[in-house]
Amino acid sequence: MRALGAYFASLVHPSARDDVIGAARQQSFIAAHLLAGLLALCVLPLYLSLTGTPTLLVVAFLWFLTPIGVAVFLSRTGKFGAAHLISAANFTGLITFSAWLTGGITSFLIPWMVAVPLEAALSSDRRVVAWAAGLASLGLIALAAGGEMGLVPQGPTFPVSANLLGLFGAMSATIYAAGLAITVQLVHRRSEDAIRVGEERYRLLAENATDMITRHDEKGRVLFVSQASQQLLGEAPDKLTGDGLFERVHVADRPAYLTALSRCSAGGEPVTVEFRIRHQDASGLERYSWVEMRCRPLQTSRGGAFPPGVLAGTRDISLRKAQEDELTRARDEAESASRAKTQFLANMSHELRTPLNAVIGFSEILNRELFGALGEQRYRDYARMIHESGEHLLHVVNDILDMSKIEAGKLKLVKEPFDVGSLIASCTEVMRHAAEAKHLSLITEVATGMPELIADKRACKQMLLNVISNAIKFTDAGGSVRVAAREENGMVELIVADTGIGISEQDLPKLGNPFVQADNAYNRSHDGAGLGLSVVKGLARLHGGRLEIASTLGHGTTTTILLPLGRSKSESGDGIGQDKTVTAA
Repeated sequence: MRALGAYFASLVHPSARDDVIGAARQQSFIAAHLLAGLLALCVLPLYLSLTGTPTLLVVAFLWFLTPIGVAVFLSRTGKFGAAHLISAANFTGLITFSAWLTGGITSFLIPWMVAVPLEAALSSDRRVVAWAAGLASLGLIALAAGGEMGLVPQGPTFPVSANLLGLFGAMSATIYAAGLAITVQLVHRRSEDAIRVGEERYRLLAENATDMITRHDEKGRVLFVSQASQQLLGEAPDKLTGDGLFERVHVADRPAYLTALSRCSAGGEPVTVEFRIRHQDASGLERYSWVEMRCRPLQTSRGGAFPPGVLAGTRDISLRKAQEDELTRARDEAESASRAKTQFLANMSHELRTPLNAVIGFSEILNRELFGALGEQRYRDYARMIHESGEHLLHVVNDILDMSKIEAGKLKLVKEPFDVGSLIASCTEVMRHAAEAKHLSLITEVATGMPELIADKRACKQMLLNVISNAIKFTDAGGSVRVAAREENGMVELIVADTGIGISEQDLPKLGNPFVQADNAYNRSHDGAGLGLSVVKGLARLHGGRLEIASTLGHGTTTTILLPLGRSKSESGDGIGQDKTVTAA
């Protein structure tokens, strides 16, 4: 029996196998129709032995085989309603034909007409039941009309009395109806089991979930609260129904709470809201904690068992709120410290420039001996060293001042069109003396047909001079520095490539940050405050461009300043281009 049940279960369409109730209904339908067809095959030899000769009733017995085809149709397509309609039409036609051959409306098979709508009831579709009842009624009307018009043939002679035939028809129809009732009861029991399992599953989820589950009506009143309310708010669920939950919401957050429920119910879309709610701990002490409530619209269920409303899940986010407040405080402190640092550097730079100008000016007077000979050669050397050190310090101070202006957003660009070739020629001419002093080759390459660049010429010159100065500083005697310009994808690329000491891979990402150098050790052999590239990076970003550095330790460095040819991205509303550092092997 169990093996037979497993076979019928295997014939259920794949679309219904995951649905316990649907699978049970299909399995019962397929089993009943297959067994009905097999029963017809078994009864046919018995009928032939009783009548002796084949008659039109043999067609009726063969008709009984058609339920097998209906069962195959359902197994292949999964169309349960259509299968029931086909079965009802087929069953009505079979009974009508058989009754027409055996006496019409007075046939002993007439009780079977009751089974047509009863069988259709297994579909759980009122339309199918109505169609089946209509078809059975049409069959009865056709038989009655045929009898009145004399169209019903003379029934065959059976070896038993009419009373026994009537008893056989009524009993067989009753047995079939009882089978249908048992099938309905089995499907109903499976439905109840499935509902009971589902209810138990959802009850376990609702009672053991850490989030508090609530159901609200269209006015926001609470209809259901899960057991998690005890852990979240220290209150039993029955104390939060109605307006109990609303009364525990902080007064200042009640508009947001009600607005979220209203928007979710009216708009039909999920809504998330954060608010403070009163919590009572085990000692009875009350305090407010932050919670997050995620609302989802609850549509009307089939049959109206659940009215429309909102289903919400509420969780404690006090820890997250505390972390957000801490991050906000830390960010504000960092921004305040950065502003204070920038302001300090700007003030210090202004304070240092005045005495430095005096030191440089007076040391130059002494170095040139404008008011008479110094006499001792060492005095001249000291005056020269004071002048060089003052100029170096003034350069550092100027870089600090520029960096402060860039970070504070107070450096204004004055853009104008100018020739890129003349800019490169001017910068290389300024740096040629420094390159020759170190016995370096300074090479320039400007692509033909270069268009004019619309940018701040003074800032571009400062960027290029800083990069060329770095290249000369970190290239040993006998090397070379190449300065080139080209246009690529709407960008002007100012390229400075040297054959110097190069930069290690781990130092490349740090370059461009203020006061950071590739060789940051205290015994480094090259001077500088590490501000040159940071100024270049900041000025490039102000133009909507970026700075790229590619290098390999011991094999030189290539620094590229990329600037937009026309309007900058910041002017067109697209934001400033991102900085990118590229490492080349």
